[in-house]
Amino acid sequence: MGAGHGHGQHAGGRHRWRLAVAFGLVGSFFVVELVAGLVADSLALLSDAGHMAADVVALGAALAATRIATRPDTTGRRTFGSYRAEVFASGLTVLLMLGAAAYVGISAFRRVGAEVTVSSTPMLVVGGLGLLVNLVALVLLRGGASESINVKGAYLEVVADTVGSVGVIVAGLLVARTGDAWWDTLVAGAIALFVAVRAVVLGREVLAVLGQHAPTGMSPSDVEAALCGVPGVATVHDLHLWTLTSGMHVATAHLVATGDSDTVLLEAGRMLRDEFGVEHATLQVESDARHCSELSW
Repeated sequence: MGAGHGHGQHAGGRHRWRLAVAFGLVGSFFVVELVAGLVADSLALLSDAGHMAADVVALGAALAATRIATRPDTTGRRTFGSYRAEVFASGLTVLLMLGAAAYVGISAFRRVGAEVTVSSTPMLVVGGLGLLVNLVALVLLRGGASESINVKGAYLEVVADTVGSVGVIVAGLLVARTGDAWWDTLVAGAIALFVAVRAVVLGREVLAVLGQHAPTGMSPSDVEAALCGVPGVATVHDLHLWTLTSGMHVATAHLVATGDSDTVLLEAGRMLRDEFGVEHATLQVESDARHCSELSW
C-alpha cells in the first residue's frame, strides 16, 4: 500500500534557460582563462581555470539532469525514473575538482625555490573579466536557486568561483607591487585547497545518497516516533529512509495498526509529507507484527 506518492513538476526544468546562459558564459571564459594562464605562466590563473572547469561540468550536469529527469521512461524498467542522473553527474564533478586541485597543488610544490617569472597584467585583466562573468552568472542563477536544488548547486559552484576570481586579482596586485612570483604560487595553493575541501564535502554527500543513507537532518528514530504518534498506529518496524536525488526523499515502513487501515495510511502519509518532506512513502499496514517476516538487514 502506498501513501504520499507524487513528485510534481521538476523545478529545475523551469530554469533551464538560466543554466544554459550561465553554461555558455562560464564555458567560453574558461577557455580564455586557461589560455591566459598558460601564456602568463600563472598558477593562480590556472588553478582558477581548473575550478571554472568544474563549474562548466556542474552547469552542464545540471542542464543534463533537468532534461533526463523529466524524460519519460519508455522501457518500463526505471521504476524510480532517472532522477539519479544528477547524483552521478555530481560524482563526476567531484573527480574533476579533485584532479584540478591535485594538479595545481603539485605544480605549486614544484615551484618552491624555483625562479619563476609571472606576468601580472594578464592576471589582473583576466581576473577582472572572470569576476564580471561570475557576477552575471550569479544574477542569472539566483532566480532559480530558491526553487530547485539542482540550480542551487550550480549557483553555489559559481559563488565559489567568484572567490577564486577575487584571489587571482589579489595575486596579480601583489605580484605587480612586489615583483615576487611567490604570491602567485601562494594564492594558487589556497585556491587549490579551497576546491579540494569543497570536493570532499560534495563527495561525501554523493556517497551518502548512493549508499542510501537516511537523508541529512532526518533522524530515523524521530520518524519512527512520529509514525507511532499517528492515531491508530501501535508499533512501527522495518523502517527505511533514503534520498533518491537532491530534495526527493523516500520512505518505506510497516505499521501495526489498531484502527482503520485506510485512515492510518492517509494520516501517516500526510504526517511524513508535512513534518519530514517525504512525498513518496510506501507503507504497509498489518494487524499483527508476528505475521511479518522481517529481513535480517
